[in-house]
Amino acid sequence: MPPINTSLLELFRIGPGPSSSHTIGPMRAARDFLAAIRALPEEVTSRATRLEVRLYGSLAATGPGHGTNRAVLAGLLDQAPETCSPEFLGSLDLSPEAVHHIDLGGRGLVLHPADVIPDFTEHGFSHSNTLVPRLLDTHGAVLMERRYASIGGGFIHWEGQPEERRGEPVFPFFDMRSLKLALSESGMPLHELVLMNETALTGRGQAEILADLDRIMEVMDAAVRRGLTATGKLPGLGLARKAHILRARASAAESGAGRFLLHLDAYAFAAAEENAAGGIVATAPTSGSSGVIPAVLALLRRHQHRDRDALRQGLIAAGTIGLLVRHNASIAGAEVGCQGEIGAASCMAAALLAYASGLPIWAVETAAEIALEHHLGLTCDPVGGFVQIPCIERNAMGAVKAYNAFLIASVEDQGLNLMGLDGVIRAMLETGRDMSAKYKETATGGLALSCPAC
Repeated sequence: MPPINTSLLELFRIGPGPSSSHTIGPMRAARDFLAAIRALPEEVTSRATRLEVRLYGSLAATGPGHGTNRAVLAGLLDQAPETCSPEFLGSLDLSPEAVHHIDLGGRGLVLHPADVIPDFTEHGFSHSNTLVPRLLDTHGAVLMERRYASIGGGFIHWEGQPEERRGEPVFPFFDMRSLKLALSESGMPLHELVLMNETALTGRGQAEILADLDRIMEVMDAAVRRGLTATGKLPGLGLARKAHILRARASAAESGAGRFLLHLDAYAFAAAEENAAGGIVATAPTSGSSGVIPAVLALLRRHQHRDRDALRQGLIAAGTIGLLVRHNASIAGAEVGCQGEIGAASCMAAALLAYASGLPIWAVETAAEIALEHHLGLTCDPVGGFVQIPCIERNAMGAVKAYNAFLIASVEDQGLNLMGLDGVIRAMLETGRDMSAKYKETATGGLALSCPAC
C-alpha cells in the first residue's frame, strides 16, 4: 500500500457548515469547474448559452438540507470555502425567478437556481456523492463537462484529474503498525515526525505549518464561543439551540462529575449547532463531526489549563489518526455511515487527549481504538436531510466516548489490549460496505423516517 501523502491541513479545512461533503466539497468542485471553463478558447465559450449542474447520490437526496444548492452557486460565483462568509451564502436568492451572472472572463453567462438539478440517488458512478457540471450551447450540446466526486471532509476528485505534484514523506507510513515502526526507528516523538513529513510534503516551513494549526484551533474555539452564547432556533427543522442551556446547567451542577460532563456536552453542542446554522467551522474530520475535537480542546484549555504546545501536539496526533482512518477506510457518511464521521472524530479526539496528556504511543493507539470500536455500525440518518437530528447530540456523545476511551487507556498496562487500531479501521470499512444505502446520508431510513418532524 502506498504511504499517506495527505497533509494535515487538507484534513482540517475551514469553511461554512453544515456539511463538508455537501457544502465545502461541492463549492470547491463548482469553483474548479468555473476556472476550467474560463480557460477554454474563446471559440468555445462564445457558443455557450447555459450551464447546469446535476447532483447524484445523497447530494440529490439531501442536498437542500445540507446547503448543496447554495454551495454550488457560490462556487460558480468564484467563492472559496475558506473565504466564503455565511452571510454571502445566506444572501443567495434560490427562488425560481432569481438570476445569477457568471463571469467567464469578458463574457457573462446567466445561471438560475433551477440549473442545479437533483438527479438519481442510485447511479453507476464510482463514488456515491457525484456532481456533474456541464457547459451547454443553444441546442443543449455539451461543450465541456466534468464528473466530480465529493469524497468526504471537503475532499474532491474528478475523472482525469492530474496527479498533484508534492514531496515524499521523510518517514513513510500507511497504517498504525507502520507508523509505530517509523517512530521506533527514528526515535522521534509523534508530533516531530509528522511535522517533518508535513514540511517534506508541502514544501513549507514548520513555523508556517504550526501557525496554520493554531489558526485551525482558533476557528474551532471561535465556533464554541459563538455557539455557547447563541439562542433561538436553527434553520430548517426549527430545532432549539441547547448549548447555552447546557452551559448554564453545568455551572449550576452540584456534582463534580455531572458538571464536568455537562461542560463537555455544552462545548460539543456549541460547535455542532454553529455548523448546523451554516457558521464557519473546521472539518475534524468532517463538518458534521466538527463539534467533537473542539469540545475536548475547550475542555483541556478551560478546565485543565493545558498550554498551546500541548494542544497543538494533541491536534497533530488527532490529525495523524484521522489520516489513517481516511487512508484505510473512509470519513464520508455517504460511504460508511456516521461511524466514519462521528466515529472517526471520537477516535481522533481520544488520541488528542492521550497525546496531550503525555501518554506513550501504545496508549494513544489504545484510546483511539476504543473510541472507534464503540462507534462501529453507526448509521448516517439525518432527519429531513439536515445536519441536526441526531447529528448535534452525536457530537456530544462522541466527545464523551473519546474522554472515556482516554481514561481507560490511561490506566491500562501495555500489552493488555488485544485489538489494535488497524483491525478496527478494517472492521469499520467492512461494516460500511455492508451497510444499506438508506443508512448512508440519504435520509431514507432509520431516524430520518421515525422522527415525527420528518
